[in-house]
Amino acid sequence: MTSAQPTMPARTPVRIGKWLVSGPPLLYLVVFFAAPTLIMVLASFRSPGEFGGLAPLLDESGKLDVNIESYTRFFTEPIYFEIFLKSVWYALVTTLICLMLAYPLAALIAKSPKRYRDLLLLLVILPFWSNFLIRIYAWMIILGPNAALARAVNGVLGWLGVAPVPLLFSSFAVLVCLVYVHLPFMVLPLYATLEKMDESLIEAATDLGAPRWKAFWLVTLPLSLPGVAAGALLCFIPIVGEFVIPDLLGGSQSMLIGQTLWTEFFLNKDWPVASSVAVVLLILLLAPILLYQRMQMHESAGSS
Repeated sequence: MTSAQPTMPARTPVRIGKWLVSGPPLLYLVVFFAAPTLIMVLASFRSPGEFGGLAPLLDESGKLDVNIESYTRFFTEPIYFEIFLKSVWYALVTTLICLMLAYPLAALIAKSPKRYRDLLLLLVILPFWSNFLIRIYAWMIILGPNAALARAVNGVLGWLGVAPVPLLFSSFAVLVCLVYVHLPFMVLPLYATLEKMDESLIEAATDLGAPRWKAFWLVTLPLSLPGVAAGALLCFIPIVGEFVIPDLLGGSQSMLIGQTLWTEFFLNKDWPVASSVAVVLLILLLAPILLYQRMQMHESAGSS
């Protein structure tokens, strides 16, 4: 008698299970990210309508209306390039300030006794419990011309013989509020990296004769670079496209790319130009993300 051939286990339930797990997130990304991005890219190659929006895809002669006029306008008019540079500059300065403030704070929390860490972390994320706009309006009151801070600063400037300066509706107000809003996004990744760091490495460096600052520079800082990179991305990317803070706290000289997008979409109603600006901004923001992924790949390859 011939023995029965063993049957292969059915893979259909496994595949169905995988699709049930990965299908909804994939569908969400396609519907709410990929499709709108594709529509935006296609709109950037269209012509503006007579009363705003987009012109018909086919003109009166039946010719397909596709062009690069919006990109030509973007790259030939200096105002867009200047606003892009200003947005990147604000993002870089704010990210650097957040790093300088967040690193010692994250190190302090990571080295504090465990019974206090949860409380300190709670204080870091506590601002997220209140509405974003309420916090911005609070800063408008703090920096207002009749506030105690403005009076104290202008009093000192007057004593030094310097003319009073407005704190509100200025680049100073925009930077202060940007740092305030995005500082927790720098603290948390740094804390997660520093908290897992082996303290015996620092002790070994000091036992070998390295001063504390050199042990930090040669041991702590290189090991914390993943947290620095993650925090920098979490700060830099949203700051470049920030709209609310420069719109409410900045003056006419503090217009950033987020306000330009809003102006082109809703005031000028030039959707192709607005879409081209958004596409260029998306490409600009993809560069640091790809760089971070490349760093992660090199780090994982080096550790394996």
